[in-house]
Amino acid sequence: MSKIAATDQLWLMKSEPDVYGWNDLVAEGEGTWDGVRNHLAARNLRTMQVGDLAFFYHSNIGKEIVGIARISASGLTDPTDPDGKWAAVKVMPVAKLKSPVTLATIKATEALAAMELLRLSRLSVSAVRAEEWTLILEMAGGTE
Repeated sequence: MSKIAATDQLWLMKSEPDVYGWNDLVAEGEGTWDGVRNHLAARNLRTMQVGDLAFFYHSNIGKEIVGIARISASGLTDPTDPDGKWAAVKVMPVAKLKSPVTLATIKATEALAAMELLRLSRLSVSAVRAEEWTLILEMAGGTE
């Protein structure tokens, strides 16, 4: 992975692995991130730009960061929303983490205490600070 610049926007996107997991994204090559019905999460989707990176987090089952995706299309209207009010983006897999980083490990790491994943635990799309990104990648042992 290349170095993260201070201006890069970084994200964490949650998905239930039994509904749509990392392996599903890898198999598809590109997926639409839709179905988000929280205003803050939708605002985050609207803020995303092509090229932004996002941690792929398995929620409910596993509760762990398993990979990195790249935003491949932004500014989309959610195709599952009949009213056209909600946002969506497209994502592509970049790399699988060498070792998943669990929610328990993140909670136990003082330097990650302010992470939106912990502070806004029900938020499905959250921002990640560059220093949090770097630390999590170190904790994972990098990418495959």
